[in-house]
Amino acid sequence: MKRKIVAPLLVLSMCGCSIQKVVVDRVGDALAQGSGGYAEDEDPELVRDASPFALKAVESLLPASPSNQGLLLAACSGFTQYAHAFVQDEADYLEARDLARATELRARARKLYLRAREYGLRGLEAALPGFRDQLKADPGAALARAGRAQVPLLYYTGASWAAAFALDVTDPSLAVDQGVIDRIMRRALDLDPAWDGGALHEFFVAWEAGHAQAGGSVAEAERHFREAVRLSSGRRASAYVTYAEAVPLQTQDRKAFDGLLRAALELDPAKDVPHRQAILAAQRRARWLQGREGELFNDADDPKEMKP
Repeated sequence: MKRKIVAPLLVLSMCGCSIQKVVVDRVGDALAQGSGGYAEDEDPELVRDASPFALKAVESLLPASPSNQGLLLAACSGFTQYAHAFVQDEADYLEARDLARATELRARARKLYLRAREYGLRGLEAALPGFRDQLKADPGAALARAGRAQVPLLYYTGASWAAAFALDVTDPSLAVDQGVIDRIMRRALDLDPAWDGGALHEFFVAWEAGHAQAGGSVAEAERHFREAVRLSSGRRASAYVTYAEAVPLQTQDRKAFDGLLRAALELDPAKDVPHRQAILAAQRRARWLQGREGELFNDADDPKEMKP
């Protein structure tokens, strides 16, 4: 009698797992197409408050389908964007008032970036079996296997990895990976230079300028900035802000700095709904930087507008 009862239950359980995986895989495929509801929302605080739940929901689905590339990309990109917009930036905004809290937030952001990197590497491993081990042994050969379909995973994996390093450049375990990060992002750039309206070029704005003393190039940073602006038809607010901080701020060119921030603030988020959240986040940072110009620059001259 026990066998007659247990056997059907086992079959039902097995079917349930199979159906559950199918459903989860479909959710993963949908998530891989993007998170328009979040990106298009006009309320940054609502997105900030809802994001942790969404991220944990993605993590809760992964055990049912651990190699689902859509879910892994959603986790990698989601944790990267959340850490940047709502944790690391918030640390910058708080630092002048509460250094201890800002330090805590940066430590949290670093952990979130590393969490994102892990999901990205898992996604690349799922797409390209053996990728992780090969990336350690022969990065060039590993990345040569990646195709255009892997560009989003390459981007978010490399971006999260680079962001974690930038928050603690003294960490030898991350410092030694700079060459791998560079290779990952350059492979993505080679595969699809126009991806996401110039996102890869924007990455290299900060990367080239930040490595100007170690093989990077300010001239290359400027070239990538121009490409990011061109590919986005001038609508990529974060490109203006990134370049302003990467080059004019470092060279103390206040006129150029102010002109770039003005260019970002002149964009109308309502006219680019698919990127509304990104524009609002960049404009918030631009306003914060404008408010600090007096302490960021040595000269006291009033900046004049510069057209990038």
